Amino acid sequence: MKQIEIGSVMIRRFSLYLIYCLAIALSGCKSSGSINAPVMSGSAQNGYYRVQHGDTLYRIGLRFNQNVNTLVRWNNLANANAIEVGQLIRVRKPVGVSRENTVKKQSSGNMVRQPAPVAVSNAVPDISLQWPVRGRVISMFNGQTQKGIDIAGNRGTPVKAAAAGTVQYAGDELRGYGRLILIKHSNTTMTAYAYNDSLNVRNGQRVQAGQTIATMGDSGTSGVKLHFEIRVNSQAVNPMRYLPE
Repeated sequence: MKQIEIGSVMIRRFSLYLIYCLAIALSGCKSSGSINAPVMSGSAQNGYYRVQHGDTLYRIGLRFNQNVNTLVRWNNLANANAIEVGQLIRVRKPVGVSRENTVKKQSSGNMVRQPAPVAVSNAVPDISLQWPVRGRVISMFNGQTQKGIDIAGNRGTPVKAAAAGTVQYAGDELRGYGRLILIKHSNTTMTAYAYNDSLNVRNGQRVQAGQTIATMGDSGTSGVKLHFEIRVNSQAVNPMRYLPE
């Protein structure tokens, strides 16, 4: 009996860890994480590092020869002292960012710090996408506080898969997203559907474009609406650019 209880605890811990990774992938104020985490074993891989026990942003900066302010900017961190074990931190220069904080001397000899450049995103979905539901867009993507769009509608309206893919997550354990579905469409592209009333699919299920996966609701929010995100290489992109008119 004791072995069975231990096994149940281990399974539950693994499940919670998986959910935590999904939360990192969708968090608006953390780095744009991924379900298939690009780091492992405490070292940087593909430009990212996973926070270990005892890490601080200062120590991470020392390890990878980066300024703390640089890490805060690359990862959109609201608080440099609030990183968590398991969190993904970008520690290498993002593609499209020139050398930052370039320091030059003026003729007076004073050191002048140049403004930090803005990262250039080349993320583009590698698939065709369709609207998950038709309705009035009431909240637009801004890349910071809003990583997707909100579409108004009526409770019970079918929510459809924007493209064919495999359900990576279907549940309500992620705070702020209500009943949520994540669908992986390719090695680079994923979509998210939040605030649903009911879920019609399960983890690991293969779905087709246009298949009903949920119904609209207000779980985790106020007012019936669908929150829809597109992630390319773990980076949120503006859905309005890739949905048909």
